[in-house]
Amino acid sequence: MSVPPQKLSDALVSEVIEMALSDHVSFATITAQTGLSADAVKAVMRSNLKSGSYRAWRKRVRDFGDRRENYK
Repeated sequence: MSVPPQKLSDALVSEVIEMALSDHVSFATITAQTGLSADAVKAVMRSNLKSGSYRAWRKRVRDFGDRRENYK
């Protein structure tokens, strides 16, 4: 499902943000539960977080991804 972030309900946006910020939930799990692709999740995060918070989240995801095989 490639729904633009502005078309999502507030409840779904909150759920996606909560899951994405969790270090224990992968993009695959988010996709399975919401139907949003990894790129759509990133778009939701980008449009709903402050720019510094978004950059910090992306850095954390990239850093963990480099260290762990099964991460976002």
